[in-house]
Amino acid sequence: MNVVLDSQPAGPGRENEDFAAAAPTAAVLLDGAGVAGAETGCVHGIAWFSSTLGGLLLGTISAQPARPLAACLADSIQAVRSLHEDTCDLAYRASPTSTVLAVRATAGALEYLVLGDSTMLLADTDGKATAITDQRLDDVGKRLRGPVDALPTGSPQHAAALAEYRDALTGLRNRPGGFWIAGPDPHAAEHALTGAVPLTSLASVSLLSDGATRLVDSFELSTWPETLALLSAAGPAELIRRVREIEAGDFEGRRWPRGKAHDDATALHWVLP
Repeated sequence: MNVVLDSQPAGPGRENEDFAAAAPTAAVLLDGAGVAGAETGCVHGIAWFSSTLGGLLLGTISAQPARPLAACLADSIQAVRSLHEDTCDLAYRASPTSTVLAVRATAGALEYLVLGDSTMLLADTDGKATAITDQRLDDVGKRLRGPVDALPTGSPQHAAALAEYRDALTGLRNRPGGFWIAGPDPHAAEHALTGAVPLTSLASVSLLSDGATRLVDSFELSTWPETLALLSAAGPAELIRRVREIEAGDFEGRRWPRGKAHDDATALHWVLP
């Protein structure tokens, strides 16, 4: 198994709420989330939630190769729930959540699962790059984030608008007409995007948190084929370095409005045999 992985927190001394890991036939990436500045109701925190769920999910999809990925995710969410439902308020509006990407190589196929706005990048043997992401959160966000994008990133006014925006998002979480993400309810797994691709058609698969895809989907300075070429030639660390370089040149978000000047960024690149 040939896997290269890099993960960087949003800033020095900041806790990284992303999680990524690989096993001989599987890989996962999770991007933990909460409501900015709000209590989570969980004594463990967002990074604990994403890493615990990610570790359990990787173990489950590896140990049960015949069980569907969505069912494995539901089992893993339930297992995490059982670990802290006696100590934490899982009904709290800002309870930790996480996007989920999962892939598993079986006999002849690569199975995949996508939940939330992280991106899976599939590379065909002919060089074509196909990005798979869950657009539901982005679609909801576009309807709500106008007041946030009109203000300089990091300003007090921006922070207040961002808090209101994320509070509104929370009201649409895991319900019809909103978006779906891993949290306390195992039923969210039923709404994941799933599929399978013949292994013989693939050269690689890359898992990317939204902090690592900003060159394409936020800054529009790169394309998915160019991102794939960069990952193949220089690896995830170089991709994240370039993201940080562009972010530093627009720290207040005047050219590229965004919720955070920097975000946790994680990229896992798996070259398939």
